[in-house]
Amino acid sequence: MNLSQINLFHIGMNLRTPFVTHAGSVSEREAIIVEAVDQNGTSGWGDCVPFTTPFYTAETIDTAWHMLTNLFVPALNKGTITQPSDVNELLSSYKGHFMAKAGLEAALWDLYGKQNSMSLSKMIKGTKEQVEAGVVLSLEDDFEEKVAEYKAAGYKRYKLKVDKYKEREQIQQFRKVAPDVPVMFDGNGMYKEKDFDHLRSLDSLHILMIEQPFEQRDFYLHSKLQSQISTPICLDESVETITDTIQAKEFKSCSIINVKMNRVGGLTEALKIHDYSMSHNIRLWCGGMLDTGIGRAHNIALASLPGFSFPGDISESKRYWKRDIVFPEIKVENGEVKVPLGPGIGFDIDKEYIESLTKRQAFIKM
Repeated sequence: MNLSQINLFHIGMNLRTPFVTHAGSVSEREAIIVEAVDQNGTSGWGDCVPFTTPFYTAETIDTAWHMLTNLFVPALNKGTITQPSDVNELLSSYKGHFMAKAGLEAALWDLYGKQNSMSLSKMIKGTKEQVEAGVVLSLEDDFEEKVAEYKAAGYKRYKLKVDKYKEREQIQQFRKVAPDVPVMFDGNGMYKEKDFDHLRSLDSLHILMIEQPFEQRDFYLHSKLQSQISTPICLDESVETITDTIQAKEFKSCSIINVKMNRVGGLTEALKIHDYSMSHNIRLWCGGMLDTGIGRAHNIALASLPGFSFPGDISESKRYWKRDIVFPEIKVENGEVKVPLGPGIGFDIDKEYIESLTKRQAFIKM
């Protein structure tokens, strides 16, 4: 791919309103923007989006910065890169740190598309011209105000962040405002085996799915609960690799997986998960990470694959940002986002704005 330089920008973007879950609150979204530059001066872009503290996964912005600057980017010089999936193999000897790997690989996917004048969606054999949009409501969101706004845009699936033992009340409150839209809630791994009776009682709500009720590695409890309720269980944090996907299938831990490209180490691994799930009747949707426009653009391409059958966390730029780092900004119209046709991710990058948001940067020659 004739790489000449990898540039890293650690940025901070203020959210329009704080995003609150039981695990923590985010008001400034930090991210590492990755720019891969080839010898002709063409740039590809990715973002690496662990949180500042390890409340979602073990990774943080600081661990990702260390891995990228000291190990992962230098590792690219130790092998031949002819296509983006080569990054996955080159970094395979390093355990974990999936978000750092994903951000680096994403920049190369965008660059590869531009080098070959092909959209990212077409490169990965996406089949959709538009993808359906879903939206997440945090604990701080005013249901009446926000749902009215999102219904006007046509969002087709709503996910609620909930308080433990107040789920029924919160879902009923939501349904008073929006009785006719699909709704689910995110457990964020906060339940224990002692909560089985409580979770079984929520089956009568007939919601779309319950996402990640138990801790990350607990395939057993997810399987046990799924055998006792009709509401589908969706796994999020539990699935980081294709091996996790196979384990979830064999244990019957879920019938749905939320695929986040950053969480699984990049698009190459996400494609493996997609293909396996397609052949084993596991339904998919594309999750979000309070992504910048760069990450959201990659997610749009991923969600264009045929195995993604639920609306994903692909909201428009203004859901989180007063100003995004891509243009045109991502928009939802009639509940859908158009899949870009331009080379790579199909959006232009506001590099000047990125530089104004930058806390630290690194320029690494290849």
